[in-house]
Amino acid sequence: MATRVLIADDSEFMRNLLREILEGEFEIVGEAENGVEAVNMYEEHGPDLVMMDIVMPIRDGIEATTEILEDNPDATVIMCTSVGQEEKMKAAIKAGAEGYITKPFQKPNVLDAIGSAV
Repeated sequence: MATRVLIADDSEFMRNLLREILEGEFEIVGEAENGVEAVNMYEEHGPDLVMMDIVMPIRDGIEATTEILEDNPDATVIMCTSVGQEEKMKAAIKAGAEGYITKPFQKPNVLDAIGSAV
């Protein structure tokens, strides 16, 4: 059975890029544009994995990850970050993220990060 993935990123370009990388090997169950949507979609779909952008409007990826893990301690979240966000990365790992990938995404890196996390 395919791993079910929720993509959360405020950039449509990045969501499309991730979808293209993951399609075929994974089932994309939803795409969220901000942290509030990500939490709601997680509750609705119960995905196996969340690809979570750190910097998003309304609620950022770290807050959304914290909220998801409070209710779902077994949730698996991989953070997506831009180069130079090391401090935010540390906060994300503290919040419970399993790993991270840096933009621009490259398929091998994304698949390696997922392989390590799930």
